[in-house]
Amino acid sequence: MTPAGAVPLRPGKEGRRGEPEASLVDLERVGVPVLEGIREPGTAEGGDLFFLDGRTLAVGRGYRTNDAGIEQLRALLADVELLAFDLPHQNGPAECLHLLSLISPLDTDLAVGYAPLMPVRLMEALADRGIELVEVPDEEFESMGPNVLALGGRRALALEGNPETKRRMEAAGVEVRTYHGEEISRNGDGGPTCLTLPLVRG
Repeated sequence: MTPAGAVPLRPGKEGRRGEPEASLVDLERVGVPVLEGIREPGTAEGGDLFFLDGRTLAVGRGYRTNDAGIEQLRALLADVELLAFDLPHQNGPAECLHLLSLISPLDTDLAVGYAPLMPVRLMEALADRGIELVEVPDEEFESMGPNVLALGGRRALALEGNPETKRRMEAAGVEVRTYHGEEISRNGDGGPTCLTLPLVRG
């Protein structure tokens, strides 16, 4: 989602290829403008994209978002600086990580993330912009500690079961709400950022 409207993506996972078209039906019905989308051979998934600030889009280059998709995004979003970062291989394409598996923005100057797997250039980009990182401890990475949904005004929604990450976010001034996600999140390996879609981006 961009300030000008929705950009239909093209998932790298074939089983998800029908999702953008299905979503567009609802977006168009409620009046969300729809822009040109990603075309073959390009792939791009929403989990690999987030805005570092109003004019800078961070993109994870991994098994689900490829170089062709990144170049198409760069052409489509001419007024936006696009910074691409290689994602870690970790457990390979079958269990691929999205960029938002590693980091979630909490506010304009705050994010939560798992530093050991973060791309170096992304860490530098955060520091250059004065964005503080609340670090997720090793033992809470696999339980989706970095997957946190910002609700505005330093409020956030997180999955239960990551008490130290929650404590660290609260120490940074974030009001953290949690939900019991054994079925909706842990069974499908999707945290709150995976399960939501913004309709408007200012």
